Amino acid sequence: MRIIPAIDIIDGKCVRLSQGDYDQKKIYHENPAEVARSFADAGLRYLHLVDLDGAKAGKVINWQVVEDITRHTAIQIDFGGGIKTRQEIERLFTLGVKQVNLGSIAVKQPELVQEWIADFGPEKIILSADAKNEKVAIAGWQEDSSISLSDFIAGYISRGIQYITCTDISTDGMLAGPNTDLYIKLLRQFPGIRLIASGGVSSYEDLETLKKTGVDGVIVGKAIYEGRVTLAELNNLS
Repeated sequence: MRIIPAIDIIDGKCVRLSQGDYDQKKIYHENPAEVARSFADAGLRYLHLVDLDGAKAGKVINWQVVEDITRHTAIQIDFGGGIKTRQEIERLFTLGVKQVNLGSIAVKQPELVQEWIADFGPEKIILSADAKNEKVAIAGWQEDSSISLSDFIAGYISRGIQYITCTDISTDGMLAGPNTDLYIKLLRQFPGIRLIASGGVSSYEDLETLKKTGVDGVIVGKAIYEGRVTLAELNNLS
């Protein structure tokens, strides 16, 4: 199981939200690149980087943060937040980002995303399947949809997607434990997918439990910043 620490960005700073609520923002560090270097120095190899400004605006905003991190670390970045164009994807890959997360546009323009999966390769695209009550949410979780999580995932598996990040919004940033039952359900329904669990991790024990489910990776955010898990512990599991 891959351990993937998260950095969420607003105004160029490292922040965390609770349940995706922009009004419940806490700033943890002024310099995300320094945070990324601390992860790399601890032996962690992956980073989930989210442009929350971009997710709300519908276009990538925090380019400078991406450049700073890729320039100063060798950590493998998957990036999400507001990506809407081929030009943005190409620029991100040119900067050194390894994978891009597509959420809102995957809901609204599936044919376009299918083209990108074919052109860039399924190993470069991650489907962001973010859900509340198993319904897909978009636009930085500010909008709900009527699309069921299962139907959304099934549609993209048929389009060749392999990597899927699933965030249960109700657990995200709450430090109350992940929705393990949801991930077990999805892995049974869609065997063979590379499922990345996101939301709710509060302890090392949560990570051990998730590892038993067979998820490909787990994103860890607030638990790091609140000192619930150490970087050394994360490195032991990765």
